[in-house]
Amino acid sequence: MKIEDIREMSVEDLQAKEIELRETIFKARFRKSLGEVDAVKVIRQNRKRLAQIKTVLRQRELQ
Repeated sequence: MKIEDIREMSVEDLQAKEIELRETIFKARFRKSLGEVDAVKVIRQNRKRLAQIKTVLRQRELQ
């Protein structure tokens, strides 16, 4: 998902995606503690997406 795609999403979609990503990060952290190697990559990617979504939401809030 690119930043352009995120900017085109509605506020409701962004908030739903934020919740989904938080859950995914939580599950990936749990898998990481169990020793899965690929969980680190998933955590990193999802944290970046979450930050992008939160940034877009904040920009819209300030406008």
